[in-house]
Amino acid sequence: MAKLKVIYGFHAVASRLRHHPETIRELYVDVSRKDPRARDFLALAQTAGVPVHAVPAERLNGMAGTSRHQGVVAQADAVALRVDLDELVEGAGQDLLLLVLDGVQDPHNLGACLRVADAMGAHAVVAPRDRAVSLSPTVSKVASGAAETVPYITVTNLARTLRDLKDHAVWVVGTDDQAKDDLFTARFQRPMAWVLGAEGAGLRRLTKENCDQLVRIPMFGSVESLNVSVAAGICLYETRRRNP
Repeated sequence: MAKLKVIYGFHAVASRLRHHPETIRELYVDVSRKDPRARDFLALAQTAGVPVHAVPAERLNGMAGTSRHQGVVAQADAVALRVDLDELVEGAGQDLLLLVLDGVQDPHNLGACLRVADAMGAHAVVAPRDRAVSLSPTVSKVASGAAETVPYITVTNLARTLRDLKDHAVWVVGTDDQAKDDLFTARFQRPMAWVLGAEGAGLRRLTKENCDQLVRIPMFGSVESLNVSVAAGICLYETRRRNP
C-alpha cells in the first residue's frame, strides 16, 4: 500500500477537497477552532462527503511536523498528475508554457513557484531530479492548492531536457542579470519555456548554453536580485500579457 501524504493548511486541504475529495483518507481539525473560517471549512468537508475528526492542536502538530498547520491536517493518497513531459508538450501544442527551475532547493520557493505557475496557466513546473526539492507538506501548504493542479516534473538531465524541448520547437528563455536583452523589449514566442535559477546562484553554465535566449528583468530600485518565485511571476505574467 502506498504511503499516505500529509497535507496541512486551509488552502492546501480545501483545494484537495474541491478537486480530489476521494483521495482523502483522514481529515483532522483543531477541536478549539470555532471561527467562521473553520465553520466554512467544515461545511466544505461535509459537502465533499469527507468525515472530520476533531482533535487537540498538539496532535495536529505531531502529524504535520509543525505548528503552522492552521488547525487543519489531512492524510491522503497522492494525486496522479500528468507527468510525461513529451506527452504534455505534444498535447499543449502552440499554447505550451512551462516554468523550468534550475537549482531551486527551498520548499517555500518551490511552493510559491507552483502557485505562480497555476495562476499564470503554466502547464507544468520542471526541475532536475538531483538539484531540486521534492514535493513535501511544506511545499503543498505554500502552494495553496497548486501542488494538486500543476504537474511537477523532475528530469535526470536538465540540459538534455532543454535540448529535447527545442527539438519540439519550444522557445527556451533563461533569465540572467547580465543578459543583453531585457524582459520588456526582448522578442519571444510560444510554445515557450521559462528557465530560472535560484536567487544568488542563477543558472548553471550548461543550462544557459541550452537556452535559445537570455533576458534580464529590469530593476528600478536598490535591490539587486529577486526571489525566484517573484521573478517567475513577472516573466510568466509578461508572457500572458503579450500573448494571452
